[in-house]
Amino acid sequence: MGKTAIVAGATGLIGTELVAFLMNEPSYERVVVVVRREIEIMHPKCIQVITNYEQLEDELQAYVADSDVFCCLGTTIKKARTKEQFRKVDLEYPMRLGKLAQTYHAAYFGIVTAMGANAESSIFYSQVKGQVEDGLDRLQLDSLHIFQPSLLLGHRADARTGERMGAVLFAAAAPLLIGSLQKYKPIHVKTVAKAMLQSAILGNKGLHRYSYKQIEELAAT
Repeated sequence: MGKTAIVAGATGLIGTELVAFLMNEPSYERVVVVVRREIEIMHPKCIQVITNYEQLEDELQAYVADSDVFCCLGTTIKKARTKEQFRKVDLEYPMRLGKLAQTYHAAYFGIVTAMGANAESSIFYSQVKGQVEDGLDRLQLDSLHIFQPSLLLGHRADARTGERMGAVLFAAAAPLLIGSLQKYKPIHVKTVAKAMLQSAILGNKGLHRYSYKQIEELAAT
C-alpha cells in the first residue's frame, strides 16, 4: 500500500504546487487536501477534507497515522486584518496539526515558516513564525522539517502593482546576494514545494531546517 500525504494550506501558493507534485508522485496512494470549502480537483488520489480548522482533529484524525503531513498554512497581516487572526492561521492551526501528527504518529511533518523566524524578534511576523517553530520542536516529532524561504516568487492573483515591482527588483538583485546574504535570495514556490516533497521521500528523522541554499539543493535531488 502506498503512502498518504496530508496537505494543509493546499490552495495557497506553495500548497497548490505541492499538491500537483504529490499527485504525480507514484509513492503516494492518497493525497488528503485540507480545505475550508470544496475545490475543483479531479484526481483518483485526492481526498478533500473540508474544515474550518476549529474541528480539525475530528475531521482529520482517521488519516494521520504513518502519513506525511505538510503544513503550508500562512497569511499576512493585511489579509488577516488583526494580530489575533494572524496568530490563528500561522500559529494555532499549525500547532493543532502538529499535535495530531504527534498523537497519531505521523511519519513526517514539514512546514513552511520564513527566513528570520525568531520567537524573541521584535517584528510580530517573525516572532509568530519563531513561536510555531519552537512549539513544533517541543512536540519532539519523529521527523520535523522546517523550510525558511525569503521572498516567494510565483503568481499571486491578488498582487498589486507595487508588490509585483518589488518582486522584480528583488529578483534582479539576487546575484549580489552571496555568502551570508544568500538566505535573502527570493525563491520560486515550485522550488520550495519540490524540496518539501523530496524531504518527505528521503524521510530523514529528527529536526531539519532549510534556508535558500538547502532548499535549492534539496529540490535538485
